[in-house]
Amino acid sequence: MYVERASRWSGAVVWSRAVSTPAAAARPVLPDGCMDLLWTEGRLLVAGPDTRAYVPGGAPAGWAGVRFFPGTAPVLLGVPADELRDLRVDLADLWPAAEVRRLTARIDAAADPVAALEEVALDRAAGTGPPDPLLREIVAALDAGRSAAATAARLGLSTRQLHRRSLTAFGYGPRTLTRVLRLQRALALAWDGVPFAEVAARSGYADQPHLARDVKELAGMPLGELLARS
Repeated sequence: MYVERASRWSGAVVWSRAVSTPAAAARPVLPDGCMDLLWTEGRLLVAGPDTRAYVPGGAPAGWAGVRFFPGTAPVLLGVPADELRDLRVDLADLWPAAEVRRLTARIDAAADPVAALEEVALDRAAGTGPPDPLLREIVAALDAGRSAAATAARLGLSTRQLHRRSLTAFGYGPRTLTRVLRLQRALALAWDGVPFAEVAARSGYADQPHLARDVKELAGMPLGELLARS
């Protein structure tokens, strides 16, 4: 069972997932432009930004996570997003090992690991600078269907400056982020039962075959199968 709520840290959600069967554990995690701080049974990890579906491995386990709005995690974690693209890494690879052991023990012992993990993120955020506010404008412009060139011009950047900022903040360039955001728009409509042809038109795809190709490439399976698994 998956449960999600808004975090007390602006631009994040807190979630938990109780997994009891291998089939449930193997459900793919789809690209969404976000990064997550994760806890599972004695481990703290970071999930970098995905460019393709990630299928968890190993035995069924419970998870807690803080999912950060696109572009907001790198300043908190202290590492550029493109260094973590398509990766799951131990937090101890990014932060001092002794600190991570202390934080892991604190969450392991907590009555509510989800709330304890959120506190870790809040404590860390208190000691770091805020994310660049321009990043939200980049996400909003691309999500509204603006091209990379139009987004750069709107924000007073060159296309190269936009690309560099995007790599550091989101883990990939603006064109890939556009595809990921479009995928999420399409999935939200499809899960609500909107016919696939209408999903394509409303999400910004050229046509239904374009939708089908993009979903299969990013999610690793056809849209109908993806909805059935979910």
